[in-house]
Amino acid sequence: MRSSATKAIMLVLMLITASYAKAQCSSDNRAFKAGEHLSYDLYFHWKFVWVKVGAATMSTVDAVYDGKKALKSDLLFTGNSKLQSVFTMNDTLRSYVTDDIVPLYFRKGAVEGKNYTVDEVWYSYPNGKSKVDQKFLDRHGNWSRHTHVSSECNYDMLSILLRARSFDMKDIKVGQKIYFPMATGKKVEKQTLIYRGKEEFKANDGVTYRCLVFSLLDYEVKKKEKEMLRFYVTDDDNHLPVRIDFYLKFGTAKAYFANARGLRNPISSIVKSKK
Repeated sequence: MRSSATKAIMLVLMLITASYAKAQCSSDNRAFKAGEHLSYDLYFHWKFVWVKVGAATMSTVDAVYDGKKALKSDLLFTGNSKLQSVFTMNDTLRSYVTDDIVPLYFRKGAVEGKNYTVDEVWYSYPNGKSKVDQKFLDRHGNWSRHTHVSSECNYDMLSILLRARSFDMKDIKVGQKIYFPMATGKKVEKQTLIYRGKEEFKANDGVTYRCLVFSLLDYEVKKKEKEMLRFYVTDDDNHLPVRIDFYLKFGTAKAYFANARGLRNPISSIVKSKK
């Protein structure tokens, strides 16, 4: 899947220190811990029917980055033989963050069809600013480098998902929009997230969950609103992603939660248990 397949949620404008970060840019992690492993089934809308085309896994472990303790999260998308016969797709995302979810490094390697691309982002926080050094390998094998400095906290598509899971959502209102900057290997873009409300969803583990529903929006020319992503997270302390709908250039795909281990908190959002 393309970069939009894994883009996800929020952040407010904050300042940072010359070390890893100021308190404002950090977050109290209440949602996940090292040892968590999540699995998903991937589906694609193919000739008027939904076809299972692969799987995705997300895992978080303790790690060391630049000589300091960190958390390392990996998100892997793999197409099965049905998809690979018509379109090769293997995407791997990796993010290093501090224990309080301050981004340190991001990498996305993508094999999509006959193309291979790489996004890399290094984070630093000099003089009370947020600096991202970016590197991009295009499908022709050419590297480009970019740098972006701002007073806002910058995130990538994986670290923003980690940050968002610990966000306090009890006061959020339906229709509320949240704005945040997201970095890839070649640019930093303003993204918009909108809260849709609560819905129930039966995941592939046979359990029905009460979920908070969000959409990631893009604005084309003339400020036309375009939904790129819609995702469902459990309405409990885990904020576990259980469904993600991807609106891609070549069709619609969905990821359904299949199983998990190593969760930090009990799941209290279950509406109906597995029979």
